[in-house]
Amino acid sequence: MRVHRSGTTLAGAALAALALLAPLAVSAGAAQDPAAAGVPPRGSASMGMGVLAHDGRGTAPGGAPARAAQTEGVDVSSHQGNVAWSTLWNSGVRWAYVKATEGTYYKNTSFTQQYTGSYNVGMIRGSYHFATPDTASGATQADYFVANGGGWSRDGRTLPGVLDIEWNPYGATCYGKTQAGMVSWIRDFVNRYKARTGRDPVIYTATSWWTQCTGNSAAFASANPLWVARYASAVGELPAGWQYYTMWQYTSSGPTVGDHNHFNGDLSRVQALANG
Repeated sequence: MRVHRSGTTLAGAALAALALLAPLAVSAGAAQDPAAAGVPPRGSASMGMGVLAHDGRGTAPGGAPARAAQTEGVDVSSHQGNVAWSTLWNSGVRWAYVKATEGTYYKNTSFTQQYTGSYNVGMIRGSYHFATPDTASGATQADYFVANGGGWSRDGRTLPGVLDIEWNPYGATCYGKTQAGMVSWIRDFVNRYKARTGRDPVIYTATSWWTQCTGNSAAFASANPLWVARYASAVGELPAGWQYYTMWQYTSSGPTVGDHNHFNGDLSRVQALANG
């Protein structure tokens, strides 16, 4: 009988131990599962997806002066699918940017409808690349972008490509890079893009991210037009070196597609950027 009691006690202890380990195993599995951890799947990033979470929405103090005329534009990705371009045109939208690529692993599945559709209704349009500096070099990603919709032609209707560099939706905010390392990565991208297309790409970013992840570098202000993100009634402070913005993404809740932007000038200025 003593042996029986001892066996029962050992079995019970073993079951108790397994019961304690089970939640730990589930927890470890959840940590390894990006979806369970709230991390979106690779390829799903879009321009400005981190703005509300990090900068919020509200009134921004001060900011760079704007021209009297502002020209309305939109930016889209695969999230919008087939876009109602005629509706946007009739509402006054005159330019558009379409996500082409991300990293070296994703191409927008709606790119043709969006890029060609915006052009067909009369818009001046271009494409953008969502950067992931932790997955490949800047030059490699620039090559991938150019090869998959990010090129430029002097037809008066094609805007230069955009480097979308902002919060990392898949991990560490600055993609595991030092501030100097991030500046070097961006320089690698913009230099290769210009070598391939003859154009300086536009840089899309938010002032707070730029300050945190590049140390508020002024290294690109003399050559690369600025597209700044700030969801407020004023653009607010710009990253170092830029005296004015070229484009301002001012909302993610506009009509028809959500992401709406002001071009800092009338339509002739949009055409001037397209023409280089």
